[in-house]
Amino acid sequence: MRSEPVPEFAYAPVAREHYGLLEGWLNQPHISEWWGDPGEELGYIRDMVEGRDTSRPFIFSSDGILAGYIQYWFFGHHQNETWIAGHPWLAELSAETIGVDLCIGQPDLLSRGIGSAVLSDFTRRLVARGYRSIIIDPDPQNTRAVRAYEKAGYRPIPELLGRTGDTLIMQFDVKENEADQ
Repeated sequence: MRSEPVPEFAYAPVAREHYGLLEGWLNQPHISEWWGDPGEELGYIRDMVEGRDTSRPFIFSSDGILAGYIQYWFFGHHQNETWIAGHPWLAELSAETIGVDLCIGQPDLLSRGIGSAVLSDFTRRLVARGYRSIIIDPDPQNTRAVRAYEKAGYRPIPELLGRTGDTLIMQFDVKENEADQ
């Protein structure tokens, strides 16, 4: 059995010159279906780039081709009264947890294993930087994403199943995946 070569990924922090590219991607049906209003999402990214949000946004390339968007965010920054009032489960995870979000921007790159591969690579880099609790929160109806995240080593948190509204909280188990790191 022949295995596919693992793509080489590179990450560039999002800058103002990426806004047009991101706007085009966010308007793609395969993204807006799950991410919501493209203008609102681009506004959140602008807040990150311009320092009003602590999340870290990146454009990633796969083997030199601009392929998508990935970010990580600090869970503890969302553990405040306002957020917890609407999402009580937020108080159950460590403030040291970070969350990851990603999308494949180019529709012709879908269903090629890039999502799980980039998430695996990005997660390895986060673990190498010392992060031990990493989550991702797809819509449970987004079966393509859920499968990709499972391939990357993320698993639903059993005690949160059915308690988090329209998101499935999946966590990367560093110990379980140490052999892959």
